[in-house]
Amino acid sequence: MSDTSARLLRLLSLLQTPREWPGSELAERLGVTDRTVRRDIDRLRDLGYPVAATMGATGGYRLVAGSAMPPLLVDDEEAVAIAVGLRAAAGSAIAGIEEASVRALAKIEQVLPAKLRRRVRVLGAATVPPRSGATPVDPELLTALAAAVTNRERIRFAYEAANGTETRRNTEPVGLVPHRHRWYLVAFDLDRNDWRVFRADRIHRLHPTGARFTPRDLPAANPAAYVTGERTDWGTPTLHFQVDIAAPAEAVIGRLGEAPGDIVPHGPNTCALNMFRDDLPEWVAHRLLELGVEFEVHSPQQLTDELRKIRDRAARAIEAKR
Repeated sequence: MSDTSARLLRLLSLLQTPREWPGSELAERLGVTDRTVRRDIDRLRDLGYPVAATMGATGGYRLVAGSAMPPLLVDDEEAVAIAVGLRAAAGSAIAGIEEASVRALAKIEQVLPAKLRRRVRVLGAATVPPRSGATPVDPELLTALAAAVTNRERIRFAYEAANGTETRRNTEPVGLVPHRHRWYLVAFDLDRNDWRVFRADRIHRLHPTGARFTPRDLPAANPAAYVTGERTDWGTPTLHFQVDIAAPAEAVIGRLGEAPGDIVPHGPNTCALNMFRDDLPEWVAHRLLELGVEFEVHSPQQLTDELRKIRDRAARAIEAKR
């Protein structure tokens, strides 16, 4: 790094302290002349840093709020504090800032030295955020997923399906979406040749491959729209689960369906399952019965057949007791 570049970074670090700096004090701190300080201030302004100057005996230089966010310089302690705070925000899925928290955390952890990264992990493990009712997601997993999305890098991982089975996935991730206190990954599944939505808390053993990809056309306006069901093409799934449920959506979400758009509120005490899948009729049948409420199945026929099997099995068990 040149002497000028190093001096500019040192000057910027001083100016980010919330106070006014007389030119003479800055010159003394930097070991240069007042004229050099003025030139360096002009260089910072050219780079987009809003440096204000006031005249007089009590005047000096200070950073002010500008029209855009300039790069910031932070010391080790500040970097650790920011990273720990972002990990907490990402893990608790605070409405409106979840995705930005993960993006910022991915950028910070990418440049943190190893010793600071270890401190962040230790502090993060010791900090227990309040539970939102959803399964917590490791912030390290979220940052790794965010990095893969940003870098357009193919990733492999193990995925636990709704019925408990685990499969290996080879994907091209295009979006990480927070919704109703859960995180969802939108990705193209290379082995299944179709788009998929994955719940982040069911992703395990993530492996970035290093292979880059060119994003395909997503059948939705953006990943968030795809997750919430605003899709222009439902793809290849052959089973359309349509079930009216006599319970509020809040009581069903998380117990049925993989994506947020699978459960549609119909009123304060009713909702509907509207889900496209290749399989799962047996799992859905048992989950519906476990809700302990009334429901009406409209499709598919496979779900009705599974419920009849359960009814007949229960009837045989009752008859055997007589």
